[in-house]
Amino acid sequence: MSILLDENSKVIVQGFTGQIGTFHATEMIEYGTNIVGGVTPGKGGTKHLERPVFNTVKEAVEATGANASIIFVPPPFAADSIMEAADGGIKFCVAITDGIPSQDMIRVKRYMRRYREEDKMVLTGPNCAGSISPGKCMMGIMPGHIYMPGPVGVVGRSGTLGYEAAAQMKEVGIGISSSIGIGGDPINGTGFVDHLQYFEEDPDTKAVIMIGEIGGPQEVAAAQWAKDNMSKPVIGYIAGLTAPKGTRMGHAGAIISAVGDSAAEKVEILQECGVHVVPNPASFAPVVKEVLAKVS
Repeated sequence: MSILLDENSKVIVQGFTGQIGTFHATEMIEYGTNIVGGVTPGKGGTKHLERPVFNTVKEAVEATGANASIIFVPPPFAADSIMEAADGGIKFCVAITDGIPSQDMIRVKRYMRRYREEDKMVLTGPNCAGSISPGKCMMGIMPGHIYMPGPVGVVGRSGTLGYEAAAQMKEVGIGISSSIGIGGDPINGTGFVDHLQYFEEDPDTKAVIMIGEIGGPQEVAAAQWAKDNMSKPVIGYIAGLTAPKGTRMGHAGAIISAVGDSAAEKVEILQECGVHVVPNPASFAPVVKEVLAKVS
């Protein structure tokens, strides 16, 4: 099985006719993702990549029955696009856009609170590589060929480290149920705890890889939650062990600013919570293989 996206997902692309949206929509279609249309204001009624274009998300949902959306909208307008997706009835939204101002994301988070829990849209990103359920659906910018279906869930802040884990596991014959990118910004739609809960409830996911990095409290909170609430093993990797204090490392959220933010502190807490820690990026496959051998 998988979480959040599968072969039944009906996907629309916001920013469909732009250069970036066109390129990645083409890749997703070739992978087999059921893209049913797209949204570009002012181009409603036309066709693009042999799919209908709509002026608004609401129109697209009404016409196609879409329940998922991926956003390739420039940073100044991306927050409005996310809120439009929520209002339009989308259930799962992937915001790829990098560079959305933190103040805009605060506005998005506040806006999402108006929805009842059962009606609330699940948002991943922004500044993420997207999500994939191998062999079923790809909503993102990842190289789909490195993923194979299997029993391991992946959730991470870093897209490229997610690729590394997937490629290593494929080499040793271990597949992935779903890989979810939550993004590297300080303020994102959903965090590690949300997705650990989804994977815990998925009967076909046997173990979960959590890929974190320096900065912020998410990994520590997730490890503490997993200790009390998860029956499945969690495998953790924290990037940035050599990062000096106060230095931003690529992602806007990857900056050590408080106690517990450094990679070394996070690793220590993860181990105390029973998480199997991957010591370096070359060790995903052997650690996962060892953990799976104990649960199978």
